[in-house]
Amino acid sequence: MLVAGLAALGSLAVVMAATGLPAGDTARGERIYDRCLACHAIDRDRTGPRHAKLFGRRAGSVPGFPYSPAMKRAGEAGLVWNDNTLDQFIENPTGFIPGTRMGYAGVKDPQERADLLAYLKQATQ
Repeated sequence: MLVAGLAALGSLAVVMAATGLPAGDTARGERIYDRCLACHAIDRDRTGPRHAKLFGRRAGSVPGFPYSPAMKRAGEAGLVWNDNTLDQFIENPTGFIPGTRMGYAGVKDPQERADLLAYLKQATQ
């Protein structure tokens, strides 16, 4: 059990090093997600697309959602949502995908983004 736990911690460290994110706290991330609820939900489309099954999904690919041309192009170009791409998008949506309709200014604090991503990863599976 201890060996498996150490291996898991090692994997987490590699993921965090690869993305540059600190470790995330899902409980804090859930509170941060409250900011997203004006436009998003986990299980249904609102002004923004649903977040269910977000990780590993191609950008602009929720069936029936009216994405901006910029988001559609990003998906067609192969952008897939993962820790790295979501971190960059959440930090500065219009800087990462110019022309996106997501007018939110972004989450500038790296710890808040890590917490939000930890929550999203758990809540959207």
